[in-house]
Amino acid sequence: MDMQRLTRTALPLAALTLFPLLAACGTESGTGAGSDSVGPGAKESVTGVHWTVDSLTVDGKTTKAPDGAYLKIDDNGEVNGNYGCNTFGSTADFKDDSVDFETARSTEMACGDAPMKFEERFSRTLDTGTFKAKAADGGLTLTAADGDTVRLSEEKPAELYGTKWRVDSLMDHDVAQSLPEEADGKAWFTFDKKKGTLSGSLGCNEVSAEATVSKGEITLGHARTTRKMCSDSLMAAERTILGLFKGTVEYRIDHRSITLTRENGLGVGAVADK
Repeated sequence: MDMQRLTRTALPLAALTLFPLLAACGTESGTGAGSDSVGPGAKESVTGVHWTVDSLTVDGKTTKAPDGAYLKIDDNGEVNGNYGCNTFGSTADFKDDSVDFETARSTEMACGDAPMKFEERFSRTLDTGTFKAKAADGGLTLTAADGDTVRLSEEKPAELYGTKWRVDSLMDHDVAQSLPEEADGKAWFTFDKKKGTLSGSLGCNEVSAEATVSKGEITLGHARTTRKMCSDSLMAAERTILGLFKGTVEYRIDHRSITLTRENGLGVGAVADK
């Protein structure tokens, strides 16, 4: 199966800084949801927090959100998030205990059937109008006038070390490609600070290497791998990931996402496993 490309050429990966998605070499910290419900003048309980989307209830039917779906509203009302496949940006207006989202801008990457169905319902729900917002005990509930509900929970940022980073995209300069279906969820890596190593899976074969971390960069040593043969699509993905080794890559972390990029513009994107 060929790797799926972003279909909107006018909005390449680099343009996503409009939302923004990548924060150089670090993680964000939220203000915390606290235990009080949102009320008049209390929008700070909702803003500044990275909210993971847990579920969506539409017409009485509840659907669990795919991994990676999130919503974040800055203090100035700027919204960025992920529907479960595509990234989106918007603005939000608060009035008393309600929040209203403007029409969103989004990327147009093709994903699996289940994430795309959830994305369609989620994006349509956010565009319906005003939501009553209630934040309590690290959770947030957004309820529309027709009863449709989005349930979210506060998510802490991931650390570089000790996190299992699951590869979800391959990068070629300003273009991101989703992994082949066969490789989806199989490629991952983790950094061990004490040992100074990277270890994980390329999607088919296991891999390990020395890893030296400096400010904004990681120098990877020669990759040691197993020697299993897999499908052509898996092996193609492995070759791309192996291209990161025996050299220095720039790394950027945004909350629970990471990118590793070589000077030639090739790299990978990954998300922290829950």
